[in-house]
Amino acid sequence: MADYTLEYKKSFTLTAYGFSIRSNFQDMTALQNEKAEFWGRLKADGRFAKLKDVAKDDREWSVNEVYQGKPWNYFAVETGKSVSDATRIIEFPESEYIVISGNGDKETLFDQLTYRAFSEVLSQITDYAYIGGPNATYRKDNGDGTFYGEFWVPVAKK
Repeated sequence: MADYTLEYKKSFTLTAYGFSIRSNFQDMTALQNEKAEFWGRLKADGRFAKLKDVAKDDREWSVNEVYQGKPWNYFAVETGKSVSDATRIIEFPESEYIVISGNGDKETLFDQLTYRAFSEVLSQITDYAYIGGPNATYRKDNGDGTFYGEFWVPVAKK
């Protein structure tokens, strides 16, 4: 089984730009391409820089959630300032979280950790259940060309 920890997290809020996912979740290539296209637009139109300028720290977050009946993906940061054109302010509950960590390439780390969480870890845990709501992965630069990341998913004891 993949390594994970169970950690208590206080509630936190992320400010995000996002899009409604059109790809089938079983088609990893299409899903990755859709996310890459969106994130490329964020950088090109300045919204990425706008969020980074108001971020509390250097963590870059990718958030997945079902919102108004549709799957969404967001680029987000933790910030103390409002961003007027943000897609959403995403509230994460105070809860226990399954945390899966790893190191990797900046462009693939989010998807690698998310895949490990849903295909390896959550499917094998029997004493906790995903409570729904948003799940998120953050990454930060290791300073050597690689990135460290953690996937956080809120869970409750069964």
